[in-house]
Amino acid sequence: MNAPASALATAVVAALLASPALAQTAAPATAPANTLDTVIVTGTRVSDRTVAESQSPIDIISAESLQATGTPELATALARALPSLNFPRPALSDGTSAIRPAQLRGLSPDQVLVLVNGKRRHTSSLLNLNGTIGRGAAAVDLNTIPVAAIARVEVLRDGASAQYGSDAIAGVVNIVLKGAEKGGSLQAGFGQYSAGDGNNYELSGDTGVAYGGDRGWLHVAAQLNQQDPTDRARGYAGAPSVSQPAVGQKSFKIGDPDVNAQAVSANTEFAFSDSITGYAFATASNRDITSFAFFRAPGSSQNILSVYPQGFLPEIQTYAKDRSLVTGVRGSTASGWDWDASYNYGYNRIDFHTRNTLNVSLGPTSPTSFYDGALETTQNIVNLDVKRGFDWGLAYPVTVAFGAEYRNEKWNQSPGEVGSYFQAGTLSGGAQGFGGFAPSVSGQYSRDSYALYADLEADFTDKFSAGLAGRYEDYSDFGSQASGKVSARYAFTDKIALRGTVASGFRAPSLAQQYFQSTSTTFLAGNPNPFEIRTFPADSTVARALGAEPLDAETSLSYSLGLVLQPTDALYLTVDAYQIDVDDRIVLSSNLTGAGVRSLLESQGIFGINGGRYFTNAVDTRTRGVDVVGSYRWQLAASSVDLTAGYNYSETEVRSVAANPAALSANGLSLERIDRTERGRIEEGFPRDKFLINGSWNSEHWTLALGATRYGKYSTRPADASNDQTFGAKWVVDASASYKVDRWTLTLGADNVLDEYPDENNFANSTSGQFPYSNLSPFGFNGAYVYGRINYRW
Repeated sequence: MNAPASALATAVVAALLASPALAQTAAPATAPANTLDTVIVTGTRVSDRTVAESQSPIDIISAESLQATGTPELATALARALPSLNFPRPALSDGTSAIRPAQLRGLSPDQVLVLVNGKRRHTSSLLNLNGTIGRGAAAVDLNTIPVAAIARVEVLRDGASAQYGSDAIAGVVNIVLKGAEKGGSLQAGFGQYSAGDGNNYELSGDTGVAYGGDRGWLHVAAQLNQQDPTDRARGYAGAPSVSQPAVGQKSFKIGDPDVNAQAVSANTEFAFSDSITGYAFATASNRDITSFAFFRAPGSSQNILSVYPQGFLPEIQTYAKDRSLVTGVRGSTASGWDWDASYNYGYNRIDFHTRNTLNVSLGPTSPTSFYDGALETTQNIVNLDVKRGFDWGLAYPVTVAFGAEYRNEKWNQSPGEVGSYFQAGTLSGGAQGFGGFAPSVSGQYSRDSYALYADLEADFTDKFSAGLAGRYEDYSDFGSQASGKVSARYAFTDKIALRGTVASGFRAPSLAQQYFQSTSTTFLAGNPNPFEIRTFPADSTVARALGAEPLDAETSLSYSLGLVLQPTDALYLTVDAYQIDVDDRIVLSSNLTGAGVRSLLESQGIFGINGGRYFTNAVDTRTRGVDVVGSYRWQLAASSVDLTAGYNYSETEVRSVAANPAALSANGLSLERIDRTERGRIEEGFPRDKFLINGSWNSEHWTLALGATRYGKYSTRPADASNDQTFGAKWVVDASASYKVDRWTLTLGADNVLDEYPDENNFANSTSGQFPYSNLSPFGFNGAYVYGRINYRW
């Protein structure tokens, strides 16, 4: 049996474990209540479509499921509930250590569209530039929204650019905020890793009230979180060298950063009349994050011995500010049309500081801390959506929807103080650890886009439903793009249905990908010396000399076919296979290094830089996979058992890489624009498969939960093929117990209760033994986490 077929068979069998016979003996796990009858608002314009009736695969993650884990982070909680979501915890990766991206179905983090209450969420201003999942992506920061504010999360595992526009290639994550619910809750928690570090303090709460004689409601939430850093670095185990730490000296800090975070939200509606309702919702968050860069050894050219006789470890301090506001009016006309007009504002700013550092070019009197500059993104959207049901003689009315959208995007790169980027001659320049942005690489950029869409959806009979969607968008910077989608579902019986979709999509190059410039410090496998790599805009003189071309949109064509089984009211199983082809995929090129590149850079007046890179449309990829999701509820006399199982198998291959441009050869450079390391990250840098089984036993006073996740193998391909490494599959087990009395709930739990760690790096990939674990690990490398939590509800 081949690998995909074997994986599918394993998943089906595993999902079917949620049966009455096994439920009596198997340990229950954390699971949401049955959500098949939940009316969805994602991927459909029909007002009463449920999960079970959806033409596309969709998951519902309840608020209870999100809060059942030991983490205050939304992205981490989603990764533990969804087999198709991957959320690693990279370290030593500049801003990505602080603001981590998530990926769906093995695709890039910026190929997932995030909505809040059905409205597009703005992206982070940060570009992920180092060797992590999502390299080159500017994704939405999911952890800016307080978990206490969320009623549920709807995850559409299907292409949806024809319905929502750019980015919806892998799927859509729609975060639905709590609304008219009255009452509230207050929660406090504390957790710590088994190694004795990473203390996590959490305080959160939410409350809802009615106003205006019950014509309106307001729901507010807040979350405070203090996370201490973790450290899993080891001592230097290489040969003695003046450019390295002393043998055995532990010089790095590798793990989670120090985080001080605050987030708030508000959601409100008011009925002006029976036919017109106003609404608004907003979120705001601030985070102060401290992470670490690469150690600078005493004898390194990046150190001054009189300042740091023992070498130094730079600290990168990131201040992240995020704001959003959506306000609108919706209503209905006497002729049956429903309409919704809205304004959507989003803002994200990240300020960078480097501490415990120096600038070699400033000499022994160099300051030891610098302000490095800021990245900033702003989104303004105006929407008008209209829909109506028409009686055209079918079993049910046909829903006709159309709308228009205007979007303005801005992205700014602001300079740091002079000392953060200053360079003299051929000396190393800029703040070590995170060089500041110079005025020459800073700038303000913007673009406009206009969109029109139309959507038809109908239940032709009690058994057959279908939908057709189309969207046209025009961007001021690169042109226009059209997308379409066809979907259908046929129910053979009440217990068996078949569903499928065909969709085209696209993703516009972000402004950050088009204009960002910066210098990063990296290490190449087998070379202990740090390399300074500059990221150049694709349309810059230097990038063009290295073969860059202007960026265009990436396009996609996806297919899905699924089977829906509901043999009993308590048991539900879906199997969905998919293929997603992405052409002209935007990736960050390999680090182009060598004597020829350095010579070219110096001819442009750029010294102290070892290489360059840029964004390019050079890759076509194909992703194939299968999702299996099963759920079962067993009702007992005085309690219940909820079980879910999920499996994802995803395989991405690079179908083609554009030939190296003539500019490289013309400059005498025999380099690969996309090398084996970057290709390996796209194809093998994430788990090939992921299986989870979650559930809970619930009684009047007790909830006992147990969950297990198996993360499949993943690989890394360094420049030297002899150092290729595959990391084996691992099981991670979570457990918790909650006791409820009156309005109080006390929870004690442990994530990764078996203290599982990923396979260790081979010595050649560990920076002389100092980096024991890979940044690609899907569950991090912190070990067991024990926590307690107390909750009061009213």
